[in-house]
Amino acid sequence: MESPAYLTGQFLLAMPGIGDPRFEHAVIAMCAHDGEGALGIGIGETIDGLGLHDLLRQFDIDPGEAPDVPVHFGGPVEPRRGFVVHSTDWGGQDTIDVAGRWALSGTIDVLRAIAEGKGPSRWLVALGYAGWGEGQLDEELTRHGWFNTAAHTGLLYDVAADDRWVKGFAAAGIDPRMLASSTGTA
Repeated sequence: MESPAYLTGQFLLAMPGIGDPRFEHAVIAMCAHDGEGALGIGIGETIDGLGLHDLLRQFDIDPGEAPDVPVHFGGPVEPRRGFVVHSTDWGGQDTIDVAGRWALSGTIDVLRAIAEGKGPSRWLVALGYAGWGEGQLDEELTRHGWFNTAAHTGLLYDVAADDRWVKGFAAAGIDPRMLASSTGTA
């Protein structure tokens, strides 16, 4: 078996019938996965009625030239904590590189930079994250529930949130309409 860090920089797609309504059709950009646990940002769903300009104003940041894009539901853990998944052409106070594919920032400096037009060239904003404790995700991957696939940045930035689940499976050569929500027994 590969080392536990193998999911960092990949996508997790929730399988039909995962059993947790918070993750139905979830697409998770995996940002960390090691012996202590895992952290990912949900990119498959946006928060109704919340745009970037609303979020910037909560921090007294003038939106400037930043587009008023939807804010993503990053996951059920700490749903008031913000994250920006972005291209690697910008770095700030706490920016971490995610397997050379994208970066993750969680401090207000990235929001200021985006509003000033000095931030990363590509980005998406999310509230909350998906988190797993030590060994938890590894155990979940042994059961029906998650499918991991290679991360293509086009799925992050060029596909609408509502289409990412279907497009994620399609990129792996899978038609999700053919997936069963349960497994059989022999």
